[in-house]
Amino acid sequence: MEVIKYTDEWKEKWDKFVLQSNNGTMFHLQKFFDYHTSGKFKFDHLMFVHKGEIAALLPGRLTNGYFESPVGASYGSIVTKDITFAESMEFVSLLLDYGRKNGIKEFELTPAPMIYETFQNQNLDFAMLWQGFSFKLHYISSAIKLDKNRDIIERFSPTIRRNVRKTLKTPEIRVEINERYDEFYPILLENKSRHDVKPTHSYEDLLRLKELMPENLKLFMVYFGDKPIGGSLMFFTNKNVALCFYNMLLYDYTEYKPIQRVMYEVVKYSTENGYGYVDIGVSQDTKAENPMTPSMSLIEFKEKFDAKTIMRNTFYIKL
Repeated sequence: MEVIKYTDEWKEKWDKFVLQSNNGTMFHLQKFFDYHTSGKFKFDHLMFVHKGEIAALLPGRLTNGYFESPVGASYGSIVTKDITFAESMEFVSLLLDYGRKNGIKEFELTPAPMIYETFQNQNLDFAMLWQGFSFKLHYISSAIKLDKNRDIIERFSPTIRRNVRKTLKTPEIRVEINERYDEFYPILLENKSRHDVKPTHSYEDLLRLKELMPENLKLFMVYFGDKPIGGSLMFFTNKNVALCFYNMLLYDYTEYKPIQRVMYEVVKYSTENGYGYVDIGVSQDTKAENPMTPSMSLIEFKEKFDAKTIMRNTFYIKL
């Protein structure tokens, strides 16, 4: 087996491998990277190849001896099939040998949390730690484990239950799955401006992503009459996890509880369509000096939907 650089000739095989892998997500697909405008990122993806076939892959970028994964995506690190511990050790060893031989001085890898795996194990995590990696960062994320045998509303806190039921009895309030990004994006901009930040994606980015990956993006819009008052843009990342990438509302319509209603609809849809988890995303205090600082209020709000903590870990090594 050898580690080689990715070239476009491998694109079809790369994406096929991700879709058949144990831990790959939409964020590992070349189709996903294509949404970035030309020249925004210079990628240096790597592949572990055995007898002409991909055995594992690693998206990322090399800058001045620093290899980072992901770049331009939420999750990265090594993508594999359902492998043994011995195979995990071999992949990590090969990667480090490749780094030493090719002037790579540091690796920083952030895999998707374990809930994204079809067969959950921590072989790669341990193999990296045993061979010299250490944890650089931990982000706290929240996810709802879905269960077709449990009543969705009953899982929520008493206040959330009451509010959701009230919206269900209010005919003016409805939720649609549609493609009205023109209605959603102004709400997104307004929400982000309250925290002095800009969205990860431009309006054009979202349209491009929807064009490239129509099955992976679904927009749940909340209306009061004909007025759009909130929405959730869901990334169906793989067959295991639905990710709430943006949950937004018009604050003038807070009394109608659009986020609570849309969360119910998202959990219901994801449960009925066979997903294992709804990931509600990270809950960090973005204004704190330490990037790991938890946002207590955001975490507690997510817990009201029966979300539990999962960690998004970043691994680092200096060669």
